[in-house]
Amino acid sequence: MAYQLRGKTFDQFFVGDEFYTASRTITEADVATFAGLSGDYNPLHTDQVFMEKSAFGGRIAHGALILSVATGLANQLGIFEGTTIAVLEMVTRFTGAVKFGDTIRVVLTINDKKESKKPDRGVVNVGIKVLNQTDQPVLEGNWMVMLARG
Repeated sequence: MAYQLRGKTFDQFFVGDEFYTASRTITEADVATFAGLSGDYNPLHTDQVFMEKSAFGGRIAHGALILSVATGLANQLGIFEGTTIAVLEMVTRFTGAVKFGDTIRVVLTINDKKESKKPDRGVVNVGIKVLNQTDQPVLEGNWMVMLARG
């Protein structure tokens, strides 16, 4: 038997639906790898001695890394698997720092749905909130996702 995609179609999402991801701990290796991939070697992320004197007291993860991990955690839910046509927009607000060893998870909320000009698709506005291990928000935003209709 062939693998069955798990994605929900536009018609299967309802305003107010909430989805909760698994958690993931952000490691020094994650930050070092992301610095290498992105070329962002800002001392905020790479210089412990410099950052010990900062308000953070140590290095912090890249905000873009946290956004990237959030997309991965969301996709592990399977709700977008095989039904996403395109991500149209990602609006992101960084609301807190993530330190090495912090554990994050994502809460997704369906805020709005809009019909498309094309009958085979629609657009869902997904509110996202990334929380750390003490349930403090570290990233908030909205994703506009175009999905197939079912």
